[in-house]
Amino acid sequence: QVRGLCGTFTGDQRDEFTTPEGDVEPGVAAFANAFRAAGACPALGPSIPDPCYGFPGSRERAEAACAVLMGPAFQ
Repeated sequence: QVRGLCGTFTGDQRDEFTTPEGDVEPGVAAFANAFRAAGACPALGPSIPDPCYGFPGSRERAEAACAVLMGPAFQ
């Protein structure tokens, strides 16, 4: 009985974006906005911004961390 931002894990992609009210949103932005706390942050627009633009240096740290996971220790 999992439900929330992590999805429903039913294997049915049609119900993965179920909001707290029980509605099924067709897109990521509308789904994420349904869980947004009023006044906590701005609502998402129709497209999801690239997080690397909002956090300079994050791309390099993320690529370094992924390189470890993709390396020989985890093959």
